[in-house]
Amino acid sequence: MKEKILLTRNIHDFALKELRKKFQVEIHKGKIPISQKILESKIKEVDGLICFPYDKIDKEIMQLAKKLKVISTYSVGYDHIDTQFAKENKIRVGYTPEVLTDATANMAFALLLDVLRRISEGDRIIRKGQWKQIYGAYDYVGLDLHGKTLGIMGLGRIGKILAKRAKAFDMKIIYHNRKQISKTEEKKIGVKYTTFKKLISQSDIISIHVPHTKETNQIFNMKIFRKMKNTAFLINTSRGKVINEKDLAIALKQKIIAGAGLDVFETEPINKNHPFLKLENIVLAPHIGSSTKETRSKMSEITIKNLILGMSGKKPIYSIGY
Repeated sequence: MKEKILLTRNIHDFALKELRKKFQVEIHKGKIPISQKILESKIKEVDGLICFPYDKIDKEIMQLAKKLKVISTYSVGYDHIDTQFAKENKIRVGYTPEVLTDATANMAFALLLDVLRRISEGDRIIRKGQWKQIYGAYDYVGLDLHGKTLGIMGLGRIGKILAKRAKAFDMKIIYHNRKQISKTEEKKIGVKYTTFKKLISQSDIISIHVPHTKETNQIFNMKIFRKMKNTAFLINTSRGKVINEKDLAIALKQKIIAGAGLDVFETEPINKNHPFLKLENIVLAPHIGSSTKETRSKMSEITIKNLILGMSGKKPIYSIGY
């Protein structure tokens, strides 16, 4: 009898076809994300799990999964999985890091361009019928990118590609990391290491590329916003919980900082009464950093390869812990 795989939502047809050759496949077809109650009932019978970043795969879920060998997440982030408990219980965990690097870096740069040049704001003006005249010297002005200082918080795969994009626009690039990269690589990329304190105070634009951890939880809050330039912009395509959203809304409303571009939020989807929706100096995207046709297809390919390898007792292509 074939081993059983549960998918918490659908993926590409070619990936499902490959899975069905080897396994008995069940796809959750109800409300997304799958409720913890349904997941608790389903997980008991499965040997493998394909999940998504909004699925909470905690200790309690894994304790119910007596047969579970592999968790393969369709994402670069894995903070929704208790990876320590998985490791302790010999459950392999796979994820999809490198494949979405370019798409997410491009998204960060798109948000940066949009908020500095006020593109989405202009789109709203036209749609509302508020464009009454050709703008003059002081009307509706945005900002140039060249000569601005971009501060990259977390110079990993995505941060390095973003630096490459920014370099083409003649921006000055500084970064802060847990560990400084080599001087040779810094020179190659065209970046300069600095402290977190200096990154905050010197950057015209800060782009966040760090995982959500205890250390980074709401690391961007009012205390930090007050140390930024009042002309500075904040871009986030990493994890919503690294920002205190209440503080950011106040900082934007009171012009403590100039603007923001966000693809991720503390709770997703955001509430229709969220304070961000009343602000003009923020660009909002519905968590689509990796959402290109090519990237999403590649993510499905890596997700099932991780699962298949793990199910056969081998290490996934991209593995966490075990």
